[in-house]
Amino acid sequence: MKYELGERPVAGLAVPLAALRSASSAGVGEYPDLAVLAPVCENAGIRLVQILPVNDSGRQTSPYSALSAFALHPLHLSLAALPEARDFGKATAALRARFERDGRFPYDELLLAKLELLDRIYEANLEAIAADKVLDAWIAANGWVRIYAVYMRLKRRNEWRSWKEWTEHRDPGPGEIEALWNDPALAVEHRKQAWIQYRCEEQFAAAARALAERGIALKGDLPILLNEDSADAWSDRETFRDDLRAGAPPDSGAPLGQNWGFPIYDWDALARRGYSFWIDRLRSADKFYAAYRIDHVLGFFRIWALPAADREGALGRFIPGGDVGLDELRALGFDDNRIRWISEPHVRTAALLGALAGVPDPAGEASRAIRLALERIGSEELFLFKPSIRGEKDIDALDLGAKAKDFLSAAWRDRVLVGNGTGRFVKAWRWREASAWGTLSDRERASLEELFASISRRDDSAWEEQGRRLLGVLKGATEMLPCAEDLGSVPPCVAPTLAGLGILGLRIPRWTRFWHLEGQPFVPPSEYPRLTVVAPSVHDTSTLREWYEREGEGARFLSFLERKESKAEPWSPAIQARLMEALSGANSLLFVAQLQDWLGLAPGWTPADCRDERVNVPGTVTDSNWTWRMPRTLEELAADGAWAVAARKVVAARPST
Repeated sequence: MKYELGERPVAGLAVPLAALRSASSAGVGEYPDLAVLAPVCENAGIRLVQILPVNDSGRQTSPYSALSAFALHPLHLSLAALPEARDFGKATAALRARFERDGRFPYDELLLAKLELLDRIYEANLEAIAADKVLDAWIAANGWVRIYAVYMRLKRRNEWRSWKEWTEHRDPGPGEIEALWNDPALAVEHRKQAWIQYRCEEQFAAAARALAERGIALKGDLPILLNEDSADAWSDRETFRDDLRAGAPPDSGAPLGQNWGFPIYDWDALARRGYSFWIDRLRSADKFYAAYRIDHVLGFFRIWALPAADREGALGRFIPGGDVGLDELRALGFDDNRIRWISEPHVRTAALLGALAGVPDPAGEASRAIRLALERIGSEELFLFKPSIRGEKDIDALDLGAKAKDFLSAAWRDRVLVGNGTGRFVKAWRWREASAWGTLSDRERASLEELFASISRRDDSAWEEQGRRLLGVLKGATEMLPCAEDLGSVPPCVAPTLAGLGILGLRIPRWTRFWHLEGQPFVPPSEYPRLTVVAPSVHDTSTLREWYEREGEGARFLSFLERKESKAEPWSPAIQARLMEALSGANSLLFVAQLQDWLGLAPGWTPADCRDERVNVPGTVTDSNWTWRMPRTLEELAADGAWAVAARKVVAARPST
């Protein structure tokens, strides 16, 4: 869908679809609710609506853990609006009565109740759905749905377990999935999955048209990665590398790095097929969106990859990324014993016993740890890990106490070089902190530092080439406006590459600072690059109100924006308006605020505790993550004249050109 708003500054609203509430939705935001949102936005002058991913994530609440790159989530399907549900008025009304409540919604209970009612509606209409030629044509035009339908039937049959735990069809061979799809005995269940997806697309496309007809662009969110438990990773072993997981290197907030658990792409395999997977994915999204957010765009330049056996992200490496071989290390004067010293963790008996101080039987526990995990070097009190230990998950599985496991895991990460499984090595992220580093001579350290610097220079060039190539494929696939989430430790090549391709970057004011200057002052929003999206908050941060009210920085930011020192005032809708209007004036092409930030402009739309507005707290798994809903209906918001006036003032603060 073409982005029709051109190059004029626009104000937008970001909201998880699940968070919308209308007079007809049942417990959670549904696809038709976007059409109810359209007049609210039009009246306020808001010209763009951004939503989180709406791919089917099964029983996982995170919309970033998709079971399919293409399938839509049946959680958002309006059952009352289905043509097949004409005789189910009481049942759909009962569903709404059961789940329409204040506060957060019960994700799993609601999903299972919807699926159970969908089963009943389907069974009552079997004959008509079986004879539906329009559905036949839709299935023929969407080849992915056959794979998804087979996968979902098997997943539900296996009580929603990951395909890695299935006893049958775990590793489908050539033609096996198509044979299952064509099996007459399984046709009823497979067609049900296809019918659900057909109706999801029908409702979602109608809602997108309702927005477009009012001049409002719908912006989607395309996560770069997919769950390892997905129809795509199950069926397409060439596209995904199941031996590696994506994550992030260590930093101050995550000293052991991050392991996101998602398999990485095999970009060489994708290239051989003309990147058809990504092109198909974008063209599928093009049915609904005029713009899209590229989640973790840095992953298109380079991805932090770690072995599947690792629990933490510390021993990962960037792909693409330079490495070093045995011959190069030998040429620097390192013999094989010295190479082993810096590339394999060495464990001393004394250190192990010291770590076990306080356990009931330290000598016995140390002996068991040695027997299960370690191999002695000659007759020394020095050990290497056994070949059977491939990562921290193998250590976790040992019959040892917590102290022993913690010590062994820390020892496992203690190295200068990390083998990449091909007989070559990359530098460990914190190589200078490794025990072995302090034992090297000045000459050895200097030669390794020079080698690492040379590799880094080559990496910069490789990352730029890959990012430009892959993002060029994305940009050329559709007429949607691409917007990148370019947060984190950003290589120098990213900003010019995005600008050269006409891809918007992201600016979150609390993190947009002159980090190299004393006091780390904020960058004035008037100095943000034109090709950016400014967002006061996002789904993974506190809201603008919480940033001001609880975290303290918001008040300092307001003083910075208004260029005056003033005593911090208690938060109020007036304070919210001052913050929002100032940020709306940013030089960025798009200003996109969360619905919670928009609702804070008028009384009666915010909870007593600002923390109750949070969508997600990264690094936590709780029932509150991803289940926030707006406190009152869209119809009530449309009738709130005071809110509309305040919202229009924020929109009016956008630059005129």
